[in-house]
Amino acid sequence: MKLVHCAFASLVAMALVATQGRAQTLRYPDRPVKVVVAFAPGGNNDVPVRIVAARLSELWGQPLVVDNRPGAGGSVGSDFVARAPADGYTLLNCNSATHGVNPALNKKLPYDPVKQFSAIALIGSAPNVLLVPAASPLHTLPEFVAQAKAKPGALAVATAGIGSTQHFSLELMKSMTATDIVHVPYKGGSLALADLIGGQVQAAITGLPTALQALKAGKVRALAVTSGERSKLLPELPTFAEVGLAGYEVSTWTGLCAPAGTPRTVVDKLAEDVHRALATPEVRQQLLDAGVEPRVTSSSWLAEHIAAEVAKYSRIVITAGIALEQ
Repeated sequence: MKLVHCAFASLVAMALVATQGRAQTLRYPDRPVKVVVAFAPGGNNDVPVRIVAARLSELWGQPLVVDNRPGAGGSVGSDFVARAPADGYTLLNCNSATHGVNPALNKKLPYDPVKQFSAIALIGSAPNVLLVPAASPLHTLPEFVAQAKAKPGALAVATAGIGSTQHFSLELMKSMTATDIVHVPYKGGSLALADLIGGQVQAAITGLPTALQALKAGKVRALAVTSGERSKLLPELPTFAEVGLAGYEVSTWTGLCAPAGTPRTVVDKLAEDVHRALATPEVRQQLLDAGVEPRVTSSSWLAEHIAAEVAKYSRIVITAGIALEQ
């Protein structure tokens, strides 16, 4: 009889927890929500988050406030959210830097990108793009690789800096083609692009959002995109994989995560609402105008993607011997 009583009590407790979870979901959010962007305003992560945040605020009837907390390559803002209450009211713009590159480069991060966060949903992604000056005689990636092989160490490629996804794009290309190409790190992709246009460097790898206007104006030429699929913004441009580098893929991505332990019902509602926002034609167009391709994914997909990104970039760090600037 005692066992029956215990079993009944357990069932009641489980039902109570489930009921409380559903009730919390129905009420959520009943006050303003904060999403931390671990970089300065106006950047490639900040802009897409603000676009989606505006739509979510309309759906909820509650403000979704963007809180920029830059510092230490995204570690300051990420650590802040990792330690925040797991109630769904403090979120993080997790992205390819905070949850991919940084953990691979820095083994002493104050946060764990996998264990300390609950993945919610992807917002979108953008490829990097290999660029040459408009007057360059190089028109394809195979031509670029052939020149690099013919003159080891003679070609130089500018990127947004050591440890950027653009730097990783270059190192992966070098390792897959067995070429000796000089890396020229800048303090930002726009600076690298400016010097490419000015003829100070022979080539550059930048994020597509950074290069889009210069490409449209004919100031530079794109040879290939780093993503696994062609970009909707430049559908005529092949991927690295299509023109000889099978399996090559590097993209910048941006999404939302919550502190680990956030109730599953809240995470699921957040994911559903992000998907609703991304289904809005105005939101999709605004993201595309910003150079970001909207992507609808499940929470589990994003969690698996984060783990895979850390593993991929960790391999490149070891192969290329990349070290953070001191």
